[in-house]
Amino acid sequence: MQYFLVKSEPFKYSWDQFNKDKRTFWDGVRNYQARNNLKEMKEGDLVLFYHSNEGKDVVGIAKVVKEFYQDPTTEDKNWVVVDLEPVQSLKKPVTLATIKADERLKDVSLVKQGRLSVMQLKAEEFDRIVELGS
Repeated sequence: MQYFLVKSEPFKYSWDQFNKDKRTFWDGVRNYQARNNLKEMKEGDLVLFYHSNEGKDVVGIAKVVKEFYQDPTTEDKNWVVVDLEPVQSLKKPVTLATIKADERLKDVSLVKQGRLSVMQLKAEEFDRIVELGS
């Protein structure tokens, strides 16, 4: 199993809306590194959902339910989406400040490459963030 983190601005697509929808395709990725991370996702992989800009915190866990396919919002064949479903909300949001302050998370892409919208996580990074949100 692999682990990832996706970012969304809550005013564009929030964790609450995701839970209401029960499933979504993750579109709008227009960065090649983020796109490549989408292509790495396999069915069953777990994904942390991060509110960017407003809140700046990890709020929940999702899972990949359909592997990458052409982004239906564009005709440009360079861009893909995956389908995600929510799994559970974290008991308490894990803020970016908390992540930055945790020695075990100092190398996480969220800290090193703050603008990247889809990133891979190591199992221990994923587990630590979930632990902080318990």
